[in-house]
Amino acid sequence: MNSHLMEIISRNMVKSLPPKQKEIYEFVVGLEEELAQKALTSEEFMDLLVKHSPHRQAAAHFNLSFGQLMMTMHEIEDFINSQLENKLNHITWVELTGSARARKKRNKVKYFYFSLNETQL
Repeated sequence: MNSHLMEIISRNMVKSLPPKQKEIYEFVVGLEEELAQKALTSEEFMDLLVKHSPHRQAAAHFNLSFGQLMMTMHEIEDFINSQLENKLNHITWVELTGSARARKKRNKVKYFYFSLNETQL
């Protein structure tokens, strides 16, 4: 599965979260993304995560205990993972680059057919 497509589906799932969960999740992910942008290596990223602890910052920001924040994040991630798995089971992804119409164009473009059952959106 295309990682870009999975990112799009995941973003749609985050949008469907209850407002408070969505706010918490986006806050933590935003802090993590900021740290990832600053890091040059995965080791440096891990060091920044330990030093800046986005989850502790989020707990303080939302006036939650660290345990409450972590439980909420686990619930959100479990929801996203289960929904993602469900959607992936309803996706059709077929490469059509070798089809007659695609070969006639004689370019280096790849063609794909993608379908997601509308009831699964």
